Parts: sequence; structure tokens; C-alpha cells
Amino acid sequence: MEKEDAGPVHLQRIDPTQNMRRFYTLAIQPTLFGGASVIRNWGRIGTNGQSMMETFDSEDEATAVSLRLERAKRRRGYTASGTARNS
Repeated sequence: MEKEDAGPVHLQRIDPTQNMRRFYTLAIQPTLFGGASVIRNWGRIGTNGQSMMETFDSEDEATAVSLRLERAKRRRGYTASGTARNS
């Protein structure tokens, strides 16, 4: 897949009928010990939100988890930033 080295993923979900304006960001960063970390940041657009970091032994594991999380968010209605659906 060519998406593996695409850099951070920025997603958003905007639904004015539910007063929903959320963002979700995924990034993979190398660790000092040869592993990789998946860094997630999420919350309401306009706030700092919350963050979580998960560390893995290999970059392949981190990439697999990142892709799984991205697919799950897209199934829930998140789209790439700047391409929000018109309701």
C-alpha cells in the first residue's frame, strides 16, 4: 500500500444537525529503541483535545494498528480534513 509513508492522517466529522465538530489525527513516530509509536489526538474542533500514545516493537505493527484505527473512524463517518460531507 502506498499510504504507509503518507505522514499524519487528519480526519474530521462535522454534522450540524447534531452540533458535532470533531477531529481525529493519527501519526507514527520512531522510538529511541528501534520501535514505533502510534500517536492519536482527538476532540472537538477548536480545542486541544486528548492524546494517546501506543508503542510497538516494529514499525510494521504500528502501521497495521494505525490503518485499522483509520478504517474504523472512516466507517463512523470521518472524512479527510477539507472534504466534509454536505448535509
